[in-house]
Amino acid sequence: MVDLFYKEEVYKLIGVAMEVHNELGCGFLEAVYQEAFELELQEQGIPYEREKDINIYYKDLKLDKRYSADFFCFEKIIVELKALSGLTSEHESQIINYLKATEQKVGLLINFGAKSLQYKRLVY
Repeated sequence: MVDLFYKEEVYKLIGVAMEVHNELGCGFLEAVYQEAFELELQEQGIPYEREKDINIYYKDLKLDKRYSADFFCFEKIIVELKALSGLTSEHESQIINYLKATEQKVGLLINFGAKSLQYKRLVY
């Protein structure tokens, strides 16, 4: 079952996000959180790719336009960071589209912009 298979990895990524949020709080631009998140991934030895290009297909034809996911961790989890007052269904749809395009199963949406860290695990 996918839910249980990625539980440990997602838990570690949420821990990374909590460490960053505890240190920086809210109010910075997304780029600041991206850099801090990357440093924390490195410190904790978590494998990742930053700003991974994702090919998009339409009727089995590769489009020129691509998505760029903030992080691709453990070679199987797409992580998208935000720095907003709150998350919306559009943000969730963005992750679902990334998952569809890459045929990956799990995405993690993290928002550093609120007073408390917000995160949502999405499974496709």
